[in-house]
Formats: sequence, C-alpha cells, structure tokens
Amino acid sequence: MTFPADFLFGASTASYQIEGGAHEGGRVPSIWDSFSHTPGRIVNGDTGDVACDHFHRYADDIAAMAQLGLTAYRFSLAWPRIQPDAGAGFNTEGFAFYHRILDELDKHGIEPIVTLYHWDL
Repeated sequence: MTFPADFLFGASTASYQIEGGAHEGGRVPSIWDSFSHTPGRIVNGDTGDVACDHFHRYADDIAAMAQLGLTAYRFSLAWPRIQPDAGAGFNTEGFAFYHRILDELDKHGIEPIVTLYHWDL
C-alpha cells in the first residue's frame, strides 16, 4: 500500500487525558476534575491529576513520536490552563507550556494540529 507524499502519520491526545500537572502552571480545576473527584463517579477513583504526566514529560513524548516516524501530532489546549478565570484574561504560564510543545514539535519536524476544545472547560 502506498500513501501520498503529503500524507500525515500522526498521533492525537486530549489535554485532560494526558497532561497531568493539574495544580501547576496556573491551571484551575475543570469540569472533568470536578466530576472525577466526586466519589463514586469514576472506577477506582482515578483522576487526571497526573495522567501520563505530559506536562513534565512532553519533550520525551515528542522525541518518541519522532523516533516512531510520526509527522503530525493533534493535541488539545486545556482551557483551565490557558484561561483559568473566564473573562479575566489569559494565563501566560499556560501559553508558555503550549509554546514549549510547539517548539519541541518544530525541532523534530512534526506538524502540530491543535484542537481548541476537547471536553474540559
């Protein structure tokens, strides 16, 4: 099987499911945090507080993507990280985190595809 030269082989993630760093970088609780911290809502009481710890391990994660030969990465922005207080401005720490991800993707020649909302207000 052959693919067009411009075909993108990639991976995708959702911020809540991968980032962790729930109380770092100016992030505030999301609707998912509230839900998952309510006893009886989630099996084993699991939360996204740490998740895959992409917040701290993004460089290693992106290096692994490059090693696999991926050419694209679709990820979502966590609104609780970039705008923690609706209407009160943006969180520069949150934007800095996503800027570091973009820089790392660029370093490895991986095309970013950004989703602005993936169920985590």
